[in-house]
Amino acid sequence: MAYGFSVFWKPLGNALLGPDGAPLASCAAGAVTFGDKLAGTGRALFATDCNWTQFDLGWMYTLFFVVLGCSAAIWGGWLERAGPRKAGLVAAVCWCGGLLISALGVYEHQLWMMWLGSGVIGGIGLGLGYISPVSTLIKWFPDRRGMATGMAIMGFGGGAMIGS
Repeated sequence: MAYGFSVFWKPLGNALLGPDGAPLASCAAGAVTFGDKLAGTGRALFATDCNWTQFDLGWMYTLFFVVLGCSAAIWGGWLERAGPRKAGLVAAVCWCGGLLISALGVYEHQLWMMWLGSGVIGGIGLGLGYISPVSTLIKWFPDRRGMATGMAIMGFGGGAMIGS
């Protein structure tokens, strides 16, 4: 999915091939270090040419999954007090708002907006949306908590599999 964000402008060919179409010597020799890639990501954050590498776009999904876990842990207590309906509404607003911000980032050619939208705000939405049904199912089936949690997680993964 990360590749699709740049496929309409410059299809990440420069990540592996130079301007003449030949493989980059540094990629072939494995000489590109993490620091070099991170420095390139820093420059790409505010550039508007959409020539992002897979390394740059991969941070969006790293942020997404880290924030997903942190938001589930941080706001789990609030979910128990407010209930799954409010948490589901906040999750939907964060998820949709994050996707809209990310789409605006694609339109405006701004990588930082994609990180903020899909990475941070979308991660908060999915974290809350993930724990809402799991928490409810544990209360509905107190004698079969493991089965209820497993079925919820199976539905989560199965929906992603069907959707992709």
